[in-house]
Amino acid sequence: MFVRLALAVLLATPTLAAAAKPDKAGCADHPLFNRMAGFYLKNCSDKTFDAYKFPVGAGRNVKDEVVEGRFRILTYQFDGKPQPSALQWIRNYQNAVKQAGGEVLFESSGKTTLRLKRGGAETWVVAGNYGSDFSLHIVERQAMVQEIQANAAALLAALTADGRATVNGIFFDTGLAVVKPESAPALAEVSKLLSQGPALKLRVVGHTDSTGALDANLKLSQARAEAVVQALVSQHQVAAARLTAHGVGPLAPAASNRTDEGRARNRRVEIIEQ
Repeated sequence: MFVRLALAVLLATPTLAAAAKPDKAGCADHPLFNRMAGFYLKNCSDKTFDAYKFPVGAGRNVKDEVVEGRFRILTYQFDGKPQPSALQWIRNYQNAVKQAGGEVLFESSGKTTLRLKRGGAETWVVAGNYGSDFSLHIVERQAMVQEIQANAAALLAALTADGRATVNGIFFDTGLAVVKPESAPALAEVSKLLSQGPALKLRVVGHTDSTGALDANLKLSQARAEAVVQALVSQHQVAAARLTAHGVGPLAPAASNRTDEGRARNRRVEIIEQ
């Protein structure tokens, strides 16, 4: 739930708010922010899931942080004169976020990166000025809901080509080893794979990212692999003798653990032909 942050509006002519042009149809302010006086929404977009590169750091240490989640772009223009400066625009958003306990991660050339963590939610914002456009790029960080699962034929093709296959669509809560109900379609495809190959035996291998202690991740990945095996045996009547569980923690990464995207790829379940 968002609590709207009030901008410390510094415009010299706040009465211009009443004269601002109407917003583009379908566009509205982000729930987190009100707007500065005299501005109207020229354009907007809202994507359920996407990624954006947020600049963070200062001087020679600036780097891009890729953040994934719900991604919105709001493009404002000012209706009147004199036009606010880029500095005035970004300072308003900086002040609002800092007053709410957030932080400024970058500022340069009329652009700033902000981050706010509240109630388990994490929101990233770039406020910038580009000529007559004043824009907000906002990502509410969250994991993508996996809607497409590998089917039995695709899993078999991967096993045949590579000797292993990643089973997308098996979900766990952070730090836990309980298979979530939404994993059912992926488990059904593994069961189908086994039913189509009566002689096939599989190793179920749990993987984690590198966050946290190695020993804890090894235990977690083992417990998750065992939970997958148990689900296949109890829910899909797969013979227990056809499955073994193994946990390798972060020791066999599929990508670099230096980025959120890489860590997400590393948290996975694979099957390997015995």
